[in-house]
Amino acid sequence: MNAFVRAGRAADGCQQRWPVLAFPVAVWKRFNDDRAGNLAALIAFNGFVSIFPLLLVLVTVLNIVLKNDPSLHASLLDSALAQYPVIGPQIKSSLGSISGNGLPLAIGAILLLLGARGVANAMVNALCEVWEIDRKDRPGFPMSQLWALGLLFTVGIGFMSTTFLSGVAGGAGHLLTGVGATIGAVLISLAVNLGMFWLGFKLATFFRIPWRDLFIGAAVSAVVWQLLQVVGGYVVSHQLHRASELYGTFGLVLGLIAWIYLQAEVTLYAVEVDVVHARRLWPRSLLPATESDTESDTESDSAAAEPAEARERPAGDNEKGGETAPAHDGKTGKAA
Repeated sequence: MNAFVRAGRAADGCQQRWPVLAFPVAVWKRFNDDRAGNLAALIAFNGFVSIFPLLLVLVTVLNIVLKNDPSLHASLLDSALAQYPVIGPQIKSSLGSISGNGLPLAIGAILLLLGARGVANAMVNALCEVWEIDRKDRPGFPMSQLWALGLLFTVGIGFMSTTFLSGVAGGAGHLLTGVGATIGAVLISLAVNLGMFWLGFKLATFFRIPWRDLFIGAAVSAVVWQLLQVVGGYVVSHQLHRASELYGTFGLVLGLIAWIYLQAEVTLYAVEVDVVHARRLWPRSLLPATESDTESDTESDSAAAEPAEARERPAGDNEKGGETAPAHDGKTGKAA
């Protein structure tokens, strides 16, 4: 065994002995085992496809409900678009609304919602795969589609509420000033995000996972999403700067997809935290099993499977009479 192998095994043994190191390693290993990166990519693709139909429905509903309150209309729309740093204003300039009224308007809105439910189905599939919920245990049609729409509304309203209430708290100058306004805005955002993720995880797993097993992941998601909103401007602008130099206008599309993928990936990491914690899946080794480890495990399993009386019987006993078999000369084959 060379020095590098010994050092690697020593480091691996150290991280397994310390929970503060073993738990993150187990989460990372579980994320890779579940191929959650592929699940996040599927969420990002469906999210990109679903964004514009959902925003179109949102603008149409706001035009109808808040036609006499343009300031609130603008605040809610800006709150929704604030989830996409840097790109939000460019999306807003291209948004329209559904034309018509009455039954044609309702049919158009329903069709758009049905077309946008792909992101909700991708989220449901990802969480069920991570929590190992079999397909036979998931609701069938049409309940699955209603469940997806419920998840879609929960996440969408939660995102809008987070940004809008944060803005209200930050602008409440007559109640809070300076640091107090900032702290109030952050606390409100965290509280709304926590409730949104907690309920969203519960819906995505069809109420088959206890509330307590979903709390830590919801809390991690709320904190991380709050941080993403703070640093999102830098991340997206940096991505757009590089992509625009190569792809021009398509850089906007790439930046938006990269942003959604980052959000999906950190959310699935938070879900893996719940899974590892609830099922106590740590510690785990960072090193692959060697051949000697495999052989020793096989020998120990064989020894464990051997009957106790066979292990306790002396090596020279005969099975029939219990007498010791005569020793033979290894060369001649005759009895000694």
